Formats: sequence, structure tokens, C-alpha cells
Amino acid sequence: MPALPHVAAVAALAAALFSPVASAACYQIYAPDGELIYRSTEPPVDMSYPLHQTLPKVAPGGKLIFSLDLHGCELTINKLSVRAGKPASVPLPVQERRADRG
Repeated sequence: MPALPHVAAVAALAAALFSPVASAACYQIYAPDGELIYRSTEPPVDMSYPLHQTLPKVAPGGKLIFSLDLHGCELTINKLSVRAGKPASVPLPVQERRADRG
């Protein structure tokens, strides 16, 4: 019976390695007044950083909710830049190109 603890350890390791990885499928941000201001399958912030560092930059006072349920997430909502008083997209300056005549 000394092999039994090893079998249990191997089984636990295999279960951990082959279990599905948890990941959020739908991200939603609610403003402090309860308005839904963001909903998408793409995260609104860089998820490699702690949320308390990134979320206040895009939605001050907002609450981020993420779930595996995709119901309703097929319709993307992004009011983050509008609420911050910034235009949704800022055009980049365009430099005129001239032919080299030299």
C-alpha cells in the first residue's frame, strides 16, 4: 500500500493540469449612478495589473463585473470616453508627404 499516496498525488496533479482555465467571457462596467457604460468580450483594462490600479483610470468610481455568461454581451457598449469628456477617437496628425525631388 505504499504506492497509494503516490497515485493520489499523481491524480491530483493531473486534475489540476487538465482542468479548464477560468477566464471571463463578458466584461461590464457600471458607473457610480448604476448606468451600464461598458460591455464587451474584450477587457476594458489591462488585466495583468490589479483592478484597483487600472479601473479608476477608465471609469472613476465604476464597478467592473466579469462573468462566463455571454448573454447580452454580443451587443458591445462603450461609453467610457464619452463619460470622461474625451472624444471616442482622436485622429492622429497627418503629415503631408511630398515627392523627393532632390
